[in-house]
Amino acid sequence: MADTYKPADLRAKSEDELNALLLDLKREQINQRFSAATGQSENTSRVKVVRRAVARIKTLAQQSKNSAGAKTSASKS
Repeated sequence: MADTYKPADLRAKSEDELNALLLDLKREQINQRFSAATGQSENTSRVKVVRRAVARIKTLAQQSKNSAGAKTSASKS
């Protein structure tokens, strides 16, 4: 998996691709949490990367949802 999740790269993906990536990252986040709790975590910086990637994806999804809603309401007026 890519180590960087740049907003420009994420915007180029479809909604289905973003949802799949979000699901994978959430699973990885849970696995990282369990690894840290049991003391088996080798790459502790990956926790931060995954957490921020999840936040970026959620932000982009919300922005696209809001912009689609604004376009729909503007066309009705």
